[in-house]
Amino acid sequence: MKIIIVIILISIILSGCESSVINKEQKYMKTNEMEFETNKSDEEWKSILTAEQFRVLRKKGTEKAFTGKYYRNKEKGLYVCGACGNPLFHSDTKFDSGTGWPSYWSPVSDKSIVTKTDYSYNMQRTEVMCGKCGGHLGHVFKNGPKPTGLRYCINSVSLDFQEGKENLSTETKE
Repeated sequence: MKIIIVIILISIILSGCESSVINKEQKYMKTNEMEFETNKSDEEWKSILTAEQFRVLRKKGTEKAFTGKYYRNKEKGLYVCGACGNPLFHSDTKFDSGTGWPSYWSPVSDKSIVTKTDYSYNMQRTEVMCGKCGGHLGHVFKNGPKPTGLRYCINSVSLDFQEGKENLSTETKE
């Protein structure tokens, strides 16, 4: 009798673990099917992006810390998506997080970016993507400065910079 109870308990525990993994995967699959205004094939993206931009923006790579061209940029202006030119972050929201990547406490607007849960590398993070083309920008964390308390940790290679442009840009790369 004790053996049957133990087997039943183990079955319940294992099915609960399996269920939570399936739910996470299903959640990932659903968010992975997002649609964006700008859609291109990998071949089209490869023809307009550098190899490093393609690796980061389209294949969700990460540039090495402290190497990005905008990591130490202190100029006033607007950071836009390196793939499509969508306005993403104002220079006023940039701060030195000490992480080695450009960091911002707020995007230009709620439509500038989209986020989704990222389960890569056996951890749960929140991925940040361009709201127009879906390009991978980086991740957002809840350890930023006031007023939002957020830290958008963004790959420089995912960005272009429009010096002196403080207002929303309507220019795009397409």
